[in-house]
Amino acid sequence: MQLATILVILAVVILICLLSSKISSWLNLPTLLLFLGVGMLFGSDGIGGLEFSNAIAANYIGSVAMAFILFSGGFDTRWKSVRKVLLTGSILSSLSVLLTAIFVGLFAWGTLQWLLPEKKVSLSWCLLLGSIISSTDAAAVFAILRSRRVSLSGKLQPLLEFESGSNDPMAAFLTIFMVGVVAAESTGSPAMPFVGYWMIVPMFLLKMSLGIVFGWLLGKGTVLIYNKIDFEYDGLYYVLAFVTVILTFAGAEWIGGNGFIAVYVAGMVMGNSSFIFHNGIGKLYDGFAWLMQVILFSMLGLLSFPRQIWQVKWIGLAIAGFLMLFARPMAVFIGMLRSRFNYQERLLVSWVGLRGGAPIMLATFPLMVKLDHAELMFHIVFFIVLSSVLLQGMTIMPLARFLKLDLPFRKNPRIPLSFENTGTVDAASREFLVDERADKQTLAQLGLPKGALVMLIRRDGKFLIPQGNTPLQRGDCLMIMGSDKALEQTALLLQEKER
Repeated sequence: MQLATILVILAVVILICLLSSKISSWLNLPTLLLFLGVGMLFGSDGIGGLEFSNAIAANYIGSVAMAFILFSGGFDTRWKSVRKVLLTGSILSSLSVLLTAIFVGLFAWGTLQWLLPEKKVSLSWCLLLGSIISSTDAAAVFAILRSRRVSLSGKLQPLLEFESGSNDPMAAFLTIFMVGVVAAESTGSPAMPFVGYWMIVPMFLLKMSLGIVFGWLLGKGTVLIYNKIDFEYDGLYYVLAFVTVILTFAGAEWIGGNGFIAVYVAGMVMGNSSFIFHNGIGKLYDGFAWLMQVILFSMLGLLSFPRQIWQVKWIGLAIAGFLMLFARPMAVFIGMLRSRFNYQERLLVSWVGLRGGAPIMLATFPLMVKLDHAELMFHIVFFIVLSSVLLQGMTIMPLARFLKLDLPFRKNPRIPLSFENTGTVDAASREFLVDERADKQTLAQLGLPKGALVMLIRRDGKFLIPQGNTPLQRGDCLMIMGSDKALEQTALLLQEKER
């Protein structure tokens, strides 16, 4: 196939995925489900007839895509919100993931012994299957919770976003560990690495610690470079943003750490730090994350064989049902035993257990090393992901409304004016909400501190040009530029809007 043909096909697939995002809004379908569908449509069993069966290439591409998605998720995560749910989120992203893997593995073992006795799969094989689908998917959760039609009350949204962003590394660790165990069993070689189950705790602590420390150091180091290097060409700052993700992920893996947790931590460090071109870099990461989601999901759809997925429907349905209705809820309720979240909140958290591209990508590890029945495992995982994204993705907000955990969602229109810190002015921009203290006052009467400049007023989805005699209304959002001291003084008069 010629290069031009390959590029045309790639461009058409991405374009169709982008256009399908509008269809998802009209049909109330998760966007990522349509991305998978586009890949399946172009695959060997679809109208495109494109054959793609290279598990190694799929794993490499998927790993890089997940790195960018997790980095962007960390960049957009506000530490002020996360620290309130740090303990609960950490337990959910570690202990609850492990429990989910064990529960699903045991159930799958019994189910496969009954439905497919001729396959003679081992308990370790089933625990590997449980490990692959043990975590919620960051791309799926971010896409749904950060869409324009979802808003949750209290600490639920930061908890769910933090859990989904930090539990993929645990699932990846468990998957790689269990691949080693199953491979050792199949060869009968006890000298192979990762054989003993007792090694799981020290290995987990070592890889996660290295990943967290490396990610923190790279995040801090990148912020320092941004503020000190003074590139001659502005475009180089965006190249540095791209390199940071690759270096953080690959560097952490190279030293023996977990690259997925490293990129999430590095992204969070950078997103909560002040450096030049911060806003532009954030938009770049957001765009890259969406591009990677398109590539990841469409590629995994291309890798699948719909006929084989349909052949495992009963096994997949049984395991998916157990995962959604029993394994995930049990793991969540155990992990949240000592938390301050009430029963309704725990119930919603247990339902927001979306599986997505990460489990399918992790299912390529068994294909890479050619484990017994690896294709069977891949298509079982694919069926579970389709069931989860379709059923759970479409019912999150109806359940939240039923449990009275939703908030009236206020759509934020795109701002026609943005402030970018280029290191040439000692100022920043923040948004403030007008409450009852400033209701009915004019800007002149408000008494803003010296050096605080109101750039725009947002009211009812529209923007007003501020004047001294402009009357304010409760609920107005003011975009104010000024020095850090002026903005701190402004916060005494107005309520700062959380990012």
